[in-house]
Amino acid sequence: MTSGFAEFLLRRIVGFAGVLLVLALMIFILARVVPGDPARIALGPTASAEQLAELREEMGLDDPLPLQFVNFLGGAIRGDFGNSLISGRPVAEEIAGLLPATLELVLATLIIMLALGLPLGILAARYRNSWFDAVLRIVSLAGVTMPSFLFAILLQLGAAYYLTDWPILGRMSREFSDFSGATGLLTVDGLLAGRLDITLDALRHLAFPALALSMSGIGQIMRITRSAMIEHQRRDHVQTLRSFGVPGRVVTFRYLLKLSAIAPLTIMGLEFASLIGNAFVVEMVFSWGGFASAGLEAVMQKDLNAVMAVVLVSGCFFVVANLLIDILIGLIDPRLRMKEAR
Repeated sequence: MTSGFAEFLLRRIVGFAGVLLVLALMIFILARVVPGDPARIALGPTASAEQLAELREEMGLDDPLPLQFVNFLGGAIRGDFGNSLISGRPVAEEIAGLLPATLELVLATLIIMLALGLPLGILAARYRNSWFDAVLRIVSLAGVTMPSFLFAILLQLGAAYYLTDWPILGRMSREFSDFSGATGLLTVDGLLAGRLDITLDALRHLAFPALALSMSGIGQIMRITRSAMIEHQRRDHVQTLRSFGVPGRVVTFRYLLKLSAIAPLTIMGLEFASLIGNAFVVEMVFSWGGFASAGLEAVMQKDLNAVMAVVLVSGCFFVVANLLIDILIGLIDPRLRMKEAR
């Protein structure tokens, strides 16, 4: 690792650490501004004043706000977000049990987005202004504009009518309900346990939710890849390659694709971060039981400890995803690192 790249990486890590600190402060302030006493929410309307005072002292709600924030930040760094005000269980345990389901859904969504959006964008650029390009632009526009829950419902209806044996609810079939793995990712745990039947069943359950969630991202990646490919096709060095008789496939996949990959990669990073928190609609339609839908339920129930944990964990994924994308883009295009170093 060169010193220039190490400096680039250090700047990114420090910057994103600052973002997380500001995010934690905003979450804490909003949680204290929201109407409603957390102790009253936890104990219910019939609790006595003595019980409320005892719980408030236990939760540290009577401490000065700066001290409360320091305690909250220290607990968050240790992975301790306190207990849920509704269930009474540690919030970290609840998140650990729900997060793998959403991660598996989001990772499958990203794979579908990349596997479909990138090649279609390349083809649209290669055959631009043709009927094929026009059809792909219409498809991408429909994917971007239509909400994911509508795709989810349409897929469910289509499966109920045409694919009567295809699962449309839950993460796995009832006969495998007792199975549990180390990672919580059922497709991975099935492979680790040597149970191909469980992996295939999990993939069948995963297909429709991931496809519904990926439609918007496919449209975005397709449009951005097409635009980037067309823009780079006009560059002098690309025209020079063509003038020397380099085959079109070589120019497209060896040179243009690398130059045009930066914008789709940026979209992938943003999509990964946003899907962690925004997949709740598809999770609810398919009864997925993941982290995102649990976050929405925590908001509806005013479970402040759970809400703060969900937002902060989502923010961490946003920061980590963008950090990895920045590193990858810096490796692809060293000019960006050199530009920042000046």
